[in-house]
Amino acid sequence: MKKTLIASAIAAATFSGSALAQTTATASELAARMDSMPTVYGNIQYAIAHDNFDGGPSSVEHFDNGTTIGVKHDHEIAPGITGFLKIELEGINADDKSASNGIDGLDEAYIGVKGDSFGQVWVGSDDSTYERAVDEIAQYYEVATLSIGPDYTTGEGDLIQYMSPSFGGLSLWAAVQFNGDNDTKAGAGSEKSYPYQLAAVYEMDALELAAAIDSNDTSDGNNENTYGLRASYNLDNLRLTGEYHTRDESADLFGVMGVYSLGANQFALSYELETADDAADTETSTITLQALHNISDHMYVYFEGYLGGGDDVYEYTDSMGNDAVTDERSIASVGAVYYF
Repeated sequence: MKKTLIASAIAAATFSGSALAQTTATASELAARMDSMPTVYGNIQYAIAHDNFDGGPSSVEHFDNGTTIGVKHDHEIAPGITGFLKIELEGINADDKSASNGIDGLDEAYIGVKGDSFGQVWVGSDDSTYERAVDEIAQYYEVATLSIGPDYTTGEGDLIQYMSPSFGGLSLWAAVQFNGDNDTKAGAGSEKSYPYQLAAVYEMDALELAAAIDSNDTSDGNNENTYGLRASYNLDNLRLTGEYHTRDESADLFGVMGVYSLGANQFALSYELETADDAADTETSTITLQALHNISDHMYVYFEGYLGGGDDVYEYTDSMGNDAVTDERSIASVGAVYYF
């Protein structure tokens, strides 16, 4: 975007109270100061969902679907080396101010350095290595109530992550979660632990291949590793993805998804099937459809439909207050997002 002298001067005044006193400053100097300022971004997300248990209750709800506000910044430390920061806050509950105390949650916060020669290393709270490498289908949708997703337990806090440069299309990723003696985060217990994740991602033209592992060194009672594979292929406006995840004494998960873009519109269809590692080999499945329309560069609306099936895996409370189960659950949702 072309910066006018007035806009540059206003931004520079925000950056430094003495900037406008420097009458010898040129427009290019003021523009450079503006470029050094952090970027503020955010969004408001609203959704309405109808949730129905086959043979059981149904409900309609309007809710905040993840409104956030954030700040990010980067700067050159030395030639070829960049430092960066990001902090993203949530918990605003934009649908109902009577239920909101303002910003009361943290989604992401980290600092790091990157360079063409050594890759990228960062520390803090962020999407984990396993999630970014192989967990695409469950992370794709907006509401995602019935999305199954793989079973991996290393969280998104206290992470030290690394991503290598590309070696002929291959990059290596790693993460370790630093849980100290008295760490109280869910799953960490009260003893030191260092769960880790490793991934290899290969990209060549339209093809993407990825493999990842999560050590799951937490106190959930199952320290078996999670292994995941993903393959994606881009055909002009169509992206196809297949995933497989497995964890001993937990479950195997298979999923496929196609996403087709047509102008301002986007359509997605996926199928997920999970088979539990139990005596009955209990199955859970979800078919998901999304239709999304970009109204402008800053706003979009969508419809999502979910049809869940399986072996009596959906629990609810009936009209008499008794616990009950069913083998089918469906959700229909519409939503709108404004972002900047």
